[in-house]
Amino acid sequence: MWQVFLQADPFGQAIGTLLLTMSVATWVVMIWKFSLLRRGALALPRATAAFWLAPDIDEAERRLAQADTAALALPLLRAARSLDAVDAASLARQGERAAQVTRLLRGALDGRRAHLQFGQTLLASVAATAPFVGLLGTVWGVHHALAAVGFGEGFQIERVAAPVGEALVMTAAGLAVAIPAVLGHNALGRHIARLEAELEGFAHDLREWFAPVPRT
Repeated sequence: MWQVFLQADPFGQAIGTLLLTMSVATWVVMIWKFSLLRRGALALPRATAAFWLAPDIDEAERRLAQADTAALALPLLRAARSLDAVDAASLARQGERAAQVTRLLRGALDGRRAHLQFGQTLLASVAATAPFVGLLGTVWGVHHALAAVGFGEGFQIERVAAPVGEALVMTAAGLAVAIPAVLGHNALGRHIARLEAELEGFAHDLREWFAPVPRT
């Protein structure tokens, strides 16, 4: 691979550098996100259980902050509790209490979703574009091989071996970058969906606790 990179022209080296950058970015994002999601999947059920077993809301927040090592559920609780700190004369305090709590929880939940979804766009973009970047390198290598045949004195294997080898390596490199990105994107998406469902359930429970529906 290194020999092919050194033998390539500046355009081929630029394509190789781009593929390497995409690969490094993909693996960094996947490793970070798998670590985050694993920590969240382990901590979130324990954190919510500790919250509901607390004797009062202050102790519940303390236990939640201690158990929620991924900081997924704690922002929801703090958002719901922040309602009492909002200026009573502001529009945020207009309407029913349930609507006010819902608005605060929705904002906090959207923030946690964005945190969980961070990097997914990069993985999807790499998965979609890496094969075409590799294909561009392949076309460029084939072009060099044909040019070597056309401008040379007859067909000589030495003239076309290097460009054809470069073309094949670019094809393989594009696939090697795209396949992990596809698999990582799909696997991470399943974990994210599971955590989002748990957070939505916790947000719903908080809304019912902070703004219970009157019983008739």
